[in-house]
Amino acid sequence: MVVAVKSAVVHSTGCSFNLSWLFRRRDQSDEDWADLQHLFFQPGMGIRRSKDRQTGLMFGVQFPDGLKASTGIMGPHGLMESGGQQPEPPTLVLNNGGGSGGGDEFSGSGLLWLWPLPPAGELRLVAQWLDLGLEETSIMLGGRQLREAAAGVQQYWAEG
Repeated sequence: MVVAVKSAVVHSTGCSFNLSWLFRRRDQSDEDWADLQHLFFQPGMGIRRSKDRQTGLMFGVQFPDGLKASTGIMGPHGLMESGGQQPEPPTLVLNNGGGSGGGDEFSGSGLLWLWPLPPAGELRLVAQWLDLGLEETSIMLGGRQLREAAAGVQQYWAEG
């Protein structure tokens, strides 16, 4: 399985990460492959639904100052579920972009929104998908570079 950060887009208030993931078939039987397809495209649903733990692809971040956020605590619509009130920062929301698959591999994509911009320092981005055998893995991203890019953001329209 591969999970990749394809790009980062920086906004004045946060940033988004364009992600893709790919899962290749190994020696699974046709029946096991069909079960994995179900888990890949409809995590948390059906015969393997679990209330004891999160299912599906999950992401998390850790800011340099230790603050953390996870997609596991937000619903599929993220900030809209906070009852109209601003959530406690940081907030991380995954919006799935879709996927495809066949007899040998499944692929998916999504956009991960992070609010607010992280402080300067190392930002740890974490991925985990236990149902497909992906234990927690992470990469480090430069919070300083994201903040520097945000300094150059220009508004489309003037305030007011």
